[in-house]
Amino acid sequence: MTEDVDTRRRRAAYRAWHRGTKEMDLMLGRFADSALAGMSPETLARFERLLALPDPDLQDMLLNPALTAGPEALADLIARVRAFHGLD
Repeated sequence: MTEDVDTRRRRAAYRAWHRGTKEMDLMLGRFADSALAGMSPETLARFERLLALPDPDLQDMLLNPALTAGPEALADLIARVRAFHGLD
């Protein structure tokens, strides 16, 4: 049984706002609030993969991209989150 895209978006929004640290809640939750509605199913799948990463690793990828390379398939999404927060 496949989940519909709206259910996946709601689940991703919840996961973005309920991480392990408040900093990651704010970074990913705010991005999710602004971007999830316009994400294609393929981009949503990549965002779900991003949300599955551990907080320390993801935080390093977002805040120190020169020091920590993330998975190549998620590079554009990491860049979008960074740009959203003015980190570029």
